[in-house]
Amino acid sequence: MKIEFEARYFTDEQNKIIHGDALTELKKLPSESVDLVFADPPYNIGKDFDGLIESWDDNEFLHWLFECIDECHRVLKKNGTMYIMNSTENMPYIDIKCRNTFHIKSRIVWSYDSSGVQAKNYFGSMYEPILMMVKDPKKYTFNSKDILVEAKTGSKRALIDYRKNPPQPYNTQKVPGNVWEFPRVRFLMEEYENHPTQKPTSLLKRIVLASSNPGDVVLDPFSGSFTTGDVSKSLDRRFIGIEINEEYVKMGIRRLNIPSSYTPKELEKLKKRKTKNKSKNVRGDDNDISDLLIDDLPSSQEGHTLI
Repeated sequence: MKIEFEARYFTDEQNKIIHGDALTELKKLPSESVDLVFADPPYNIGKDFDGLIESWDDNEFLHWLFECIDECHRVLKKNGTMYIMNSTENMPYIDIKCRNTFHIKSRIVWSYDSSGVQAKNYFGSMYEPILMMVKDPKKYTFNSKDILVEAKTGSKRALIDYRKNPPQPYNTQKVPGNVWEFPRVRFLMEEYENHPTQKPTSLLKRIVLASSNPGDVVLDPFSGSFTTGDVSKSLDRRFIGIEINEEYVKMGIRRLNIPSSYTPKELEKLKKRKTKNKSKNVRGDDNDISDLLIDDLPSSQEGHTLI
């Protein structure tokens, strides 16, 4: 997973894009220098990222990913927050790893619809899991008023809460729960980029608004389509993005309008459909992965079943 090459750096007054290997570049960042980490690492399910195909031995993949998580913990400030998302297959192992390093505050489900057939012989996957976790469970940023959503009981049905004295209407807004319904990015959407796993702007906006403040530093060590950077810039946050694929680095330079030696033609947005991705691989025997996790767990958790 680690690719050796000389990193390149693109910066302006507020933002920094690093064209380099995630783990290598994470190790260069100062400790406790970042307010918010959003990590969307490879899922290792066979996707083709413009020639870089994620297909690694499961044990090697998890060892590498766990090292990346440790580095994210190191660079995160004491009152900082980290979000990490991955496949439904990998998240149980990531969850157990992270609960021994962080304090997990929320286990979020990003739920989405699909126009295609997900599966015929079992219940297809229609969500992706996200962990929200902090270093200090009592001191961290959570701007609840910035992410309020409609409370249907109050706003739609206009019911009265007679348990209160005097009776009052139900609230029309509330803090979102841990099931988030955002549509996936489609080809005809304006925000669409040529990236096989692009995350929606609405999802990143909720995360950045909730867990950072203007002027804070947001880090995305697997920047991909650079939606995190685009959202962070629009909300007056400072951004650091790491990406190994040059085509995606050029997306980031264009979206964040950062100076570079690339020509306007090289940075031009050309939309093409995502047609080369494989379906999720059928996992083999998970015993080896379970053994790997047991090595990382305290003795009190060794006998627990992964669910």
